Amino acid sequence: MDVLDRVVKPKTKRAKRFLEKREPKLSENIKNAMLIKGGNANLTVTQVLRDVEFFSKKSDCSLFMFGSHNKKRPNNLVIGRMYDYHVLDMIELGIEKFVSLKDIKNSKCPEGTKPMLIFAGDDFDVTEDYRRLKSLLIDFFRGPTVTNIRLAGLEYVLHFTALNGKIYFRSYKLLLKKSGCRTPRIELEEMGPSLDLVLRRTHLASDDLYKLSMKMPKALKPKKKKNISHDTFGTTYGRIHMQKQDLSKLQTRKVKGLKKRPAERITEDQEKKSKRIKKN
Repeated sequence: MDVLDRVVKPKTKRAKRFLEKREPKLSENIKNAMLIKGGNANLTVTQVLRDVEFFSKKSDCSLFMFGSHNKKRPNNLVIGRMYDYHVLDMIELGIEKFVSLKDIKNSKCPEGTKPMLIFAGDDFDVTEDYRRLKSLLIDFFRGPTVTNIRLAGLEYVLHFTALNGKIYFRSYKLLLKKSGCRTPRIELEEMGPSLDLVLRRTHLASDDLYKLSMKMPKALKPKKKKNISHDTFGTTYGRIHMQKQDLSKLQTRKVKGLKKRPAERITEDQEKKSKRIKKN
C-alpha cells in the first residue's frame, strides 16, 4: 500500500478536534478574515487595514486583504476569498481618498457589531466585476449569521456607492430619536472610515467554479410542500383535491324568493313522466 493511501488517525484529542474543524460541514464555521500588510505599505494603507479590522474581525468565509504601496500602484488594496483551499476571487482597489476612524470625532459603535449593508449604483447589478465585488464585500463585512435581531441592535450602516468608475465607502452610526409615536425617527451620523476607491485589476473565478462554490447542500434546501404555492407578495395558496360533486344535490339555503311556483312544478313533473315513458 502506498504511503499516500494510508489514513492517518489523530493520536491526541487536540489533533482530533483540529481535524474535525477542518472537515466539510453543512454550515461553515465562523472564521477570521486575514489582513496582510505588505513590506512596502505606507501609513495610509496601514491605517486602512486597522480600520477594516474594526468591522471585519469575524466573517462567514475564508477572506483576505493585502495592502501595499509602490510607484506603479500607490495605496493598493487586494481583497479576495478562498474556496476549497484555493483562491476563488481577487479584486484590486486603489485608495484615492481616505479619512480614518480616529479623524472623525464622533461616537463609535462597539467592535464586532453586525452592520447593515447598503449598495447604491446600477454597476453593482449590471457589470460582472462590480457584481463580484458586491458579493465579496458582503462576505467581508456581514459578520456572523443570526436568526433574530432587535431594533436597538441596528447600530451602524456601511454604505457603498458605485458612480463614474469609483466606489465610495462610507460608514454611519444609526441614531434612534423620539418621534412621538411607536416608530422612532432615524438619523445617520458619519462615524468613519471614509474611502474613495477605484477598481484596478480583477482575477475572477470561472462561471462554473463560481456556481459550484455557491451551491447549497441538499440537506439545507427547504423541502417543497405539495399543493402549496406563494405569490410575489408572500400570500400562501393551497390546492385541495376532492371527488367530483353533483351540484344538483347540493343543499343550499332556502329563500322564499327562489321557491318554484306551482306552474313550474307541474311542468317539471310532466317532463319527468315523459322521460320515464320513453325509457320504457
